Amino acid sequence: MLRDVILTQRRELEQRLREPYVPREVNVPEGSDQMICVVLGPRRAGKSFFAMHHVQSRGSFGYVNFDDERLAGLTDVDGLVAAVDRVYGDPKHVLLDEVQNLPNWELVVNRLQRQGYRLTVTGSNAHLLSAELATHLTGRHIPVVLFPFSFSEYLRAGGRELTSAETAERFAAYVEAGGYPEPLLKGVSRGDYLATLLRSTVYKDVVVRHRVRSARGISDLANWLMSNTAQRYSLNALAATAGVTSVHTVGNYLSYLEEALLFFSLPRFSFKVREQVRSARKVYCVDNGFITAASFRVSSDRGRLYENLAALTLKRQELGGALELFYWQGPDQEEVDFVVKQGTRVTSLIQVCVSLENPRTRAREQRALLRAGKALRCEDLLILTESEEGEEDASWYGIKGRVRMVPMWRWALWNSGPGYRPYS
Repeated sequence: MLRDVILTQRRELEQRLREPYVPREVNVPEGSDQMICVVLGPRRAGKSFFAMHHVQSRGSFGYVNFDDERLAGLTDVDGLVAAVDRVYGDPKHVLLDEVQNLPNWELVVNRLQRQGYRLTVTGSNAHLLSAELATHLTGRHIPVVLFPFSFSEYLRAGGRELTSAETAERFAAYVEAGGYPEPLLKGVSRGDYLATLLRSTVYKDVVVRHRVRSARGISDLANWLMSNTAQRYSLNALAATAGVTSVHTVGNYLSYLEEALLFFSLPRFSFKVREQVRSARKVYCVDNGFITAASFRVSSDRGRLYENLAALTLKRQELGGALELFYWQGPDQEEVDFVVKQGTRVTSLIQVCVSLENPRTRAREQRALLRAGKALRCEDLLILTESEEGEEDASWYGIKGRVRMVPMWRWALWNSGPGYRPYS
């Protein structure tokens, strides 16, 4: 019976591998073949499809999909492994898809790895959270985090070369639509799809997993965060939104939503760790499509959409180990959206501003960069805009610097891939 299941799944796998595939810009560290590669990411971001192609690039491999009712409650793991060996000819590489459905999966995975199998596993965030993997897999794993499509992946999904004008036009659509693969590739209704996906993620990865009593409260919190991306938050304000009296409880709610990879927060930069921990954080969403879905959108604030997209681009780099990411706030409340730290140095300061046509806006953005540049000893001062490109000398009360303006679509393409590069 197990051999028949594996044969059926192999035919399904072969069919999936014939479908069009958009190569993903994900950093898979060197030496990962010797470790358990764990593919993490938000629901429906394309983890399984990526894992199939990743393992295929290593050569022949075996495959088991545990999201199959015929394998529910499986106890004969040795029989399953023997079936995989027979069907796939003793493969060195094995992909275990939706592994959380296998009872005691972490024990099985550890044993197979000790026996010499090179493993890639995928599963729901409710069971493969990074904080738990270190315990389950005792340090023998490499996490690979997959987000929805980046802008360059989004362009590749279109399947043809574009002019600069066409690329800028596509970027405007991407800013609104986000990068979830299925609405783009299969033509499903984006608003309905994302609303359903959010409800499913909140319920399965948060309410059920953490036994949250106030499902309405955490849903209200998620919707509020969607509508207030790129804003600083306090736990007291979030507690009022979620309708709970305990700041500790709402802090847990927020951590659950971040564990499910719906949101992430940026700390305020400070050379003093204690001050950094105590300061307010800024919240960002994993995909712009959520923000613009009808039920979450409060206004057509393109500035927040641009900033959220810049945060996502930089967050991918941070997850790949290329940088550390913060925001900066000065003593007079001036703010720089992103502080890029590499090693012990701050290497870039980045503002996001759709339009600099208003002289007061231009002066405000440049002033914050100049003050932060002096405080953090950084000369790379950058403003991401909708269309303006160039550079100019700026000064403010004796502080001088050279500020560059770059269309955000160019910067987003420049910083596609696993390694961060200051724009030049």
